[in-house]
Amino acid sequence: MNASIESNPVLERLPKHLKQFIKAQNYEHYSAIDQAVWRYVMRKNVHFLSKVAHKSYLEGLKLTGISIESIPNMYGMNRILKDIGWAAVAVDGFIPPNAFMEFQAYNVLVIASDIRQLEHIEYTPAPDIIHEGAGHAPIIANPEYAEYLRRFGDIGSKAISSAKDYELYEAVRHLSIIKEAPNTQEKDIRAAEKKVDTLQKNMGDPSEMALIRNLHWWTVEYGLIGTLENPKIYGAGLLSSIGESTWCMTDDVKKLPYNIEAAFQDFDITKPQPQLYVTPDFSRLSLVLEAFANTMSLRRGGLSGINKLIQSNALGTVELSTGLQISGTFSQIIENNGKPIYLQATGKTALAYREKELVGHGTEHHNRGFGTPLGKLKGINLAIEDMSPRDLVAYAIYEEQNVCLEFEGGITVTGEIVTGKRNLQGKIILIIFKNCTVTYKNDILFKPEWGHYDMAVGKDVVSAFAGPADVNSFDLITHKISSQTIHVEKSEQRLELEGLYQQVREYRAGKNKTISRTKVLEQLMERHPNDWLLPVELFELAFKAHETSLCDSILCHLQGIKQNRPKCGHLIDDGLSIIKQSVRV
Repeated sequence: MNASIESNPVLERLPKHLKQFIKAQNYEHYSAIDQAVWRYVMRKNVHFLSKVAHKSYLEGLKLTGISIESIPNMYGMNRILKDIGWAAVAVDGFIPPNAFMEFQAYNVLVIASDIRQLEHIEYTPAPDIIHEGAGHAPIIANPEYAEYLRRFGDIGSKAISSAKDYELYEAVRHLSIIKEAPNTQEKDIRAAEKKVDTLQKNMGDPSEMALIRNLHWWTVEYGLIGTLENPKIYGAGLLSSIGESTWCMTDDVKKLPYNIEAAFQDFDITKPQPQLYVTPDFSRLSLVLEAFANTMSLRRGGLSGINKLIQSNALGTVELSTGLQISGTFSQIIENNGKPIYLQATGKTALAYREKELVGHGTEHHNRGFGTPLGKLKGINLAIEDMSPRDLVAYAIYEEQNVCLEFEGGITVTGEIVTGKRNLQGKIILIIFKNCTVTYKNDILFKPEWGHYDMAVGKDVVSAFAGPADVNSFDLITHKISSQTIHVEKSEQRLELEGLYQQVREYRAGKNKTISRTKVLEQLMERHPNDWLLPVELFELAFKAHETSLCDSILCHLQGIKQNRPKCGHLIDDGLSIIKQSVRV
C-alpha cells in the first residue's frame, strides 16, 4: 500500500483481496485547473447546500477536514477520519459492486481519485473525488448514517449477482470512462450507451445485487430526507452535483416516500433522475434495509438460494443448519418436493464453520469439487444432527461401522465411517467415509476409487450468499480491470493554460504577489478566449481589492464568453454572484 494511506488503523483490518483495488492518489498529478474546478464546485455547493442539505453536511465538512480551497489529500483525510472510526482509499473509477460494499462493511470510504473535467463541472457519470470526497465523506460524520452505511456494506457484500450483472458493470464502467475522457468521439459514446441500454433491457429477473444496488442508489447516492413538501439533501450524488442539487429541489422531480419498493425502481447513471425518494429520518433507512435483508438468500437459504448461486456462476457459500459452510462454485442441485436433497460444487471448494476454514478441508483437499446429501434419513423423524450419542449408536452411525444411509428423496450413502467432526454445540457437522458409494436412482454420484467421501451433515440450507465463508480459503486477488481511466497527453496550449491557473492560485495563496493579473487576463483573452473559470477567479481577486477598472475589463470579457458559449452563462453568473455575496458578507 502507498505511504499516503498508511495513517489510519482502520485500513490495517482490510483483507488482501480488497487492497488489490487501492491505488496511489498521486496528489501532484492534480493541475491548477483541477484545483480550480474543486474550488468552484465546493464554493457553489456550500453556498447553495447550506440552505437545502441535511445539517450533517456542513458539520461533516468540518469534522472530516475537507477544505473548500483544495482537493483533499488521502493522508490528511485518513488522519481525521480515524477519529470517527472510518478511513478512505483511492481507487480507479468504478470497482465491482461486491467489493465496493465490502469496503463499506470495513468502515472504509472508497474514493475515485480522478476529478471531472472543467467541461463536465456540473455532472459526470464517472465517480470522481468531488462526488466521493465532497459527497460521501461529510455525511458519514453523522453516527446513525455511518452505521447504516456500514451495515449496508455488510449485507450488500453478501448479495448474489447474476452472470449478467458483471457484464453490465463493465459496460457502465467503460461508458463512464469514455464520457469523461477528453476527445472521445461521439460515435464511440453512442455505441457504449447502446450497449448499456441493450444490457439493461435484457437482464431478466433482477438479482439480489441489482435490487440492493437500487436501494443504495436511492439512499446513499440520491437520497432526500425530511418531508415530501420540504426535503433536504443527503445523497452523495446530489451533494456533489451542482446541477442536480438544484434540479432535484424543483417540482419537475417527483418526490416519493422511501420504502422497500425503491428496490424495484431502476436508474440510469448517465442522466438526471426523474424521481427521488424521501426518508423521514436516517433510522427509516435501516428499517428498510433490514426488511430487504429478510428477503435475501442470506437469511432465507433454501432451494431458491442455491439456485441463485448456480445461476451466478461465481464463488458463493451455502450454510447448513449445523453451521457448516460450503464455499465454492455451485453447479448442480437435486431436489425433491421443492426441497434440496443433494448439492454439488465444481472445482476448488472449502468447508468452514463460523467463517473459519475447517482444518484439512480447504481447497487443496477439495480441489475437484464437493457434493453432499441434504435433509433427513428416510423413515427416521430425528435428523442426524439432532441425534444423541445413544441415538447414533442405535443407528450404527459411528466409527468403523459399515452403514447404508438412505435419505428422504432417494439419495443413498453406503460405506465405512472413518470419523466425524462436531460443532461447538456437539452436533455432528461432517462424517468421513471410506469405500463409499453415493447414488441417486440409477446415477452414481460418488465412487469408492475417488477416495474418502466427506459428507456434510445438515437437514436444511439456512443461508446462501456471495463470496467465501473464510476469505483466506481462496485466492481472491484475481481482479483484472477491462478498462482504465483515460489520461491523454496534454497539448502545449493546455499546459500553457494550466500555467496561468497556477499563477492565479499562487497569487491568491500569497505565494507570489508579483504576478500581474492584468497580464494574465490579456493572455487569456488572446490565447484562451473560451475559458470562463479563470476569468471568474481573476474577478474575485479584483473585486476583493476594489480594482474597478480590472473588474470592468473582466466582466466585459465574460460577457463575450456568455454570448459565444451560452451553456456556460449560468455557471459564470453563479460564480460572480457567490463572489459578490461572500465579499459583501
